Amino acid sequence: MNVADVERAITRVHHEEWARVVASLTRRFGDLDIAEEAAAEAFATAVERWPADGVPPNPGAWLTTTANRKAIDRIRRENKRDDKHKEARMVYDDDPPEPLGAIDDDRLRLLFTCCHPALAMQARVALTLRLVGGLTVPEIARAFLVQATTLEQRITRAKAKIKAARIPYRVPSAEDLPARVSGVLAVLFLVFNEGYLATGPDTDPLRHDLTAEAIRLTRLIRALLPDDGEVAGLLALMLLTEARRPARVSAGGELVALDEQDRGAWDAAMIAEGHRLVRERLVAAAAGVAPGRYQILAAINAVHTSARDMRDTDWSQVLALYDQLVRLDPSPIIALNRAIAVAELDGPQVALAAVDRLEDELAGYHAYHATRADLLRRLGQSQQSRAAYARAIELAGNTAEIAYLTRRRDQLRVSRTSGRSSPAREP
Repeated sequence: MNVADVERAITRVHHEEWARVVASLTRRFGDLDIAEEAAAEAFATAVERWPADGVPPNPGAWLTTTANRKAIDRIRRENKRDDKHKEARMVYDDDPPEPLGAIDDDRLRLLFTCCHPALAMQARVALTLRLVGGLTVPEIARAFLVQATTLEQRITRAKAKIKAARIPYRVPSAEDLPARVSGVLAVLFLVFNEGYLATGPDTDPLRHDLTAEAIRLTRLIRALLPDDGEVAGLLALMLLTEARRPARVSAGGELVALDEQDRGAWDAAMIAEGHRLVRERLVAAAAGVAPGRYQILAAINAVHTSARDMRDTDWSQVLALYDQLVRLDPSPIIALNRAIAVAELDGPQVALAAVDRLEDELAGYHAYHATRADLLRRLGQSQQSRAAYARAIELAGNTAEIAYLTRRRDQLRVSRTSGRSSPAREP
């Protein structure tokens, strides 16, 4: 195995093992700073040693063992701390801890610790994306549309508050779960989104490790809260979106828009499970239980995955669902996605007017410019369309998305023919 192969192996293992190592260390040492720093040191050691020694047979176990040693070394170096005797017991205590919740899963406990209600919502999301999702600070900053330094400060303050408040590392009791779950679902949704279309230029365009872990953790939460509609809705949304992954990037590494995807390549089992969950929630809605945000998003995806061809899509139903969603979540991104449905029903001119009203809030968001570019293209305004594509390319970080946008922009050099509206992110 050459150095490049080893580097790819380390990157893959980092994506798969980061949260596992951090969760294991947090469980043993009870300190997020120690856990994160020891995990980072273990991966740095892998970068130094694996190119010479080779990738070990069990990379995850190697990293966990190395990280534990790094953590112990740090505690020993800080043996003048007031609680040194307690931490010394942690160092030498090799007995497995007792299960701390209804489901014995380290990463689920870490997720609930990071999403404690004592933390501000933005801090919960940022901390969990870092420790559970393994995202870098710049990746999280792009998801929040804020500066990396701002995110770093949020994460640091959140870890300090967990330590000062002695927030427990456990899954909450049954009576506390409903109050805690909304923040956890918000984080899992963002972890899934980063895997669905990664924002970083130095990662795979689609990060299956993140989408798979988000789905796994959501399934565990559904086992804890089987009657929670939003948990079921989020799981359905993830399944119906992940089902399209095999068709979303071409062999040449370019994003494939929804209208160009090979629908025969979609995962039929995932779609069937997602549709079943959506139908269950429709029955609940008929009984008077109002659907939440994730349930409506899942229903929108159910409409798309029910159509055998893009031309068969029931856009009236999609728009009606977006109208319902806007009342629950009047965010500019939801309004942007709604405009795509408007374009199919009322034409690109009407949709463009709606999109342009979002400029102040979404000027730094690449999908805003990509959507404008496609609408302008359909209206035959090639020069303005090219400028919008250029801005979208400048802001986008995903390599497959950049390739797609670049091709669409370059097609305008030889043709002024309008094409079908194809959003940069699928609905």
